[in-house]
Amino acid sequence: MVIGAFRNDSGGFTLANFARLTERNTVEAFGTSVMVSLASALIGAVVGAFAAYALVIGARPNGVLRRIIVALSSVLAQFGGVMLAFAFIATIGINGMVTMLLHALTGMTVDPNWLSSLPGIIVVYCYFQIPLMIIVFLPAVDSMLPQWREAAESLGGGSWLYWTRIAIPILAPRFISSMLLLFANAFSAFATAAALFTQRSILVPLMIQGAMRNEMDPDQQGAAQVLALAMIIIVALVMALSHALERRLGRWQ
Repeated sequence: MVIGAFRNDSGGFTLANFARLTERNTVEAFGTSVMVSLASALIGAVVGAFAAYALVIGARPNGVLRRIIVALSSVLAQFGGVMLAFAFIATIGINGMVTMLLHALTGMTVDPNWLSSLPGIIVVYCYFQIPLMIIVFLPAVDSMLPQWREAAESLGGGSWLYWTRIAIPILAPRFISSMLLLFANAFSAFATAAALFTQRSILVPLMIQGAMRNEMDPDQQGAAQVLALAMIIIVALVMALSHALERRLGRWQ
């Protein structure tokens, strides 16, 4: 891919492919991809973190409830692509089951283009982002020893002091690291968006698909590899930051 980004249609060296990165639609696609990834990662991280905490304090470590939720999260974190898009279309699409039920009971009509909008794709992405956050953040919550809270209380500290001085500083690096993982996960997602946005290339993976399927302009193959290379660089930077946070967290383990 790196070599192909610097090759033209005849196999020679060229930098012309990188001109695609400066085009307006490419810049907008990268901006949209970053915005969708950030929004779904933030929502997924917050909701998933609270769910993981509730699971730790509300279920026994080896109990049936915890095993069921962890198993479901493992499955749902991998449930994406065309299957996920179809599930949402069949549920809340223009002729979806919930859509028709709401119209029959309340007369409310759902916007038929809602799923093919940015808020719609963010909601769909959260379907696999939240379970992924539960899986990756649950060990961090489990690592919080009850003795730390008991020590804080024995020294006269209340819940506010425990959370602001002990729990949050310890959990913050893992939370941010997990959110960065969710960002990379959403940024590289393709099949779900491709099933919902059939006629528009508003995300970078969809632009890569359009360039690879373009049979009228052979130079688009090089442009597709440049776009993919740019995505890899962004994801690599995000994961490098996540690794740095994990190293900082290691001193508490």
